[in-house]
Amino acid sequence: MRSSAQLSDAHDRWLAELLPPVAGVALVAVGSLGRRECVTHSDLDLVLLHTGQPRVREIAEAVWYPIWDSGTGLDHAVRTVDEAVQVARKDVKAALGLLDARCVAGDRSLADSLGQAVRDAWRSNPARWLGELRELTDARWQANGELAFLLEPDLKESRGGLRDAVTLRAIGYAQLVDPPRGAVREAYWWLLDVRDALHRSSGRGLDRLLLSEQDAVAESLGCGDADDLMRRVSDAARTIAHAADNGWRQVDRWLASRRRLRRRRPVQTRRPLADGVVEQTDEVVLARDADPAVDPALALRVAAAAATSRLPVGRGTLDRLSAHSPPLPDVWPEGALRSLVTLLGAGSATVEVWESFDRAGLIERWIPEWGRVRSLPQRNAVHRFTVDRHLVEAAAAAANHTRRVSRPDLLLLAALLHDIGKGLGGDHSAKGAEIARGIVVRWGLPEADQDVIVRLVAQHLLLADTATRRDLDDPATLQFVADSVAGDHEILDLLHALTESDAAATGPAAWSGWKERLVADLVRRTHELMGDGPAPAAESLAAGLPAALGVDPAGLDPEQPAVVKVDGDRLMVLASGEHLLSAAAGVLALHRMDVYAADAAEVAEKATAVVLRAAPRFGTPPDPELLIADLRRALRGGLRVGEQLSHREAAEAPSGPVRPPRVVWLHDVATDATVLELRAADRRGLLYRVAAALESVAAPVRAARVSTFGADAVDAFYLVGAYADPLRRAEVERAVLAAASGADAAATA
Repeated sequence: MRSSAQLSDAHDRWLAELLPPVAGVALVAVGSLGRRECVTHSDLDLVLLHTGQPRVREIAEAVWYPIWDSGTGLDHAVRTVDEAVQVARKDVKAALGLLDARCVAGDRSLADSLGQAVRDAWRSNPARWLGELRELTDARWQANGELAFLLEPDLKESRGGLRDAVTLRAIGYAQLVDPPRGAVREAYWWLLDVRDALHRSSGRGLDRLLLSEQDAVAESLGCGDADDLMRRVSDAARTIAHAADNGWRQVDRWLASRRRLRRRRPVQTRRPLADGVVEQTDEVVLARDADPAVDPALALRVAAAAATSRLPVGRGTLDRLSAHSPPLPDVWPEGALRSLVTLLGAGSATVEVWESFDRAGLIERWIPEWGRVRSLPQRNAVHRFTVDRHLVEAAAAAANHTRRVSRPDLLLLAALLHDIGKGLGGDHSAKGAEIARGIVVRWGLPEADQDVIVRLVAQHLLLADTATRRDLDDPATLQFVADSVAGDHEILDLLHALTESDAAATGPAAWSGWKERLVADLVRRTHELMGDGPAPAAESLAAGLPAALGVDPAGLDPEQPAVVKVDGDRLMVLASGEHLLSAAAGVLALHRMDVYAADAAEVAEKATAVVLRAAPRFGTPPDPELLIADLRRALRGGLRVGEQLSHREAAEAPSGPVRPPRVVWLHDVATDATVLELRAADRRGLLYRVAAALESVAAPVRAARVSTFGADAVDAFYLVGAYADPLRRAEVERAVLAAASGADAAATA
């Protein structure tokens, strides 16, 4: 028997002795005593029920005075059943206690009738009190913070604390959510044990787990030390907080369904989101034929779809993924890393999705090293979060910088891993780099990209430490930073964005205006010191296409101007005429294919070759013959690509504000082209519209690299020709921004 139940039973025996043997009276325990969950210095919440007993005041004093004399805290009331029910109808806090009413002594039928009446009233019209209960809960969270991430949390009132589990139990009485069970129940019992140990070690009814008491509480509960205690407390609190979020989400859905029923019968739709993933009734669920047991990357696609659509994952889907998803293999399957990058690129929506999957035990199946840092306390007032949550928050913050760096995918991945070496002693940056090396190898990244992420993890403190501790006017300081990044401009910019993301995830005390200016000044000066970086060699897959197809481009038939071949994920087109890249991109978009690379080359007079690599957004790839037929129709002008895409884009328009697109010109990163980098909100026809806009202003594209990060796209277009003239750049930029913003006057083909 738990110690709280034993203590409650002891209170029962004592209180039963205090109540005089009088008919028509019952001593009823409510609150923690009603639930048999008392801890050492708990107050006693009691109601003396009666049926109009004339001596009730005398009877009450016979019970209350001995309790006061003992020094025990007491919250008491004397009421008839009808009076108690009326109080419950008017006061949500009182109702919460009365839901657990339990007879301690006297007339049991009185107590039973009270409990039944309160529960009936509670269930009869829950919409009436749910709003007030939600307001009370939100105010309590705001006042007491999140238990899992506080140095001195309130075990009872903080978010994820005991009060939230009791609230879930109350909502469960209304049959709107399941009452706490399984892991949530175990977490609740653990926090109750911690609260009891805190009462005993402090000698008073203390609910805030003070730093000065943590060692004693840890010893009392058999934990290794205070860090072990706080790690378990944090994990339990996160389990309860996650359950509370799910519970309130179910309440919101129930309220919304009531509103829909007043207007019309709700229609259940299933909208595809990714391969094997659909949206149904405002939740992300598995498609009917999806099988997590044979598709290790399915859980990642579900998480990415949930984060980018900003929808919760259905509880049944999470349970099924948890029960049947195998760990990812030592080398990740095709598409898994893209899903992870998409998940991280969703920004603030990433945090809740990641927490849901972590509570379901899925994160360690992707990253086995995650378990070591889960709920690991930082023991630093500067840090708001445990190590694992800090890493996710840093990745979410990095999503705000994806339009500013050349390799946003590496930024997001490095942010997720930058503190993975904490908790091992010594230099956590160096240890983290070693751990990160093993992880990025499993991810299947090219070796050069692996090296960048490992370097970012190893040096993630470089800029902040140098800017705040060294003389920026000393050339040796700048040379030190330049040498540390091996003279690489790209790594320096990635480190700059990672520094800001790390600080944003740490807390307001970790960053300030002056630190931001110092770091920015250090980066600017180091860039100037390093000068222009080396230009990578140009590469064009399309230039060799005629030979690969066995076609003489000079002899293309004007009546059949396109030679098209589909080979795996590649669409290869050789054609005469204009608008080839935009037409191919548009047709692929119509067939729900996401293009991630494109190459184009002029191979003869009025003949162009393009090679596009694409993957289906969901489901199976389209029929190659149908794809080829549609492309030929588009090139002949028989398929209105822009019009059809407009209808589909309107149906998929994102909710909420969208940041304006941005263009960055990079003049020295390619040997034979000027790179125009577009950072914009992602949508199905974006590549088509931008390619058409570039064609409209005679800006030939040699190559394009397309990356999606959550709701953002970062697309690089290698433009052939001269763009040193500001007027020429402005002309091209206007066309591209208009296309990216949705103004498609220049985006028709």
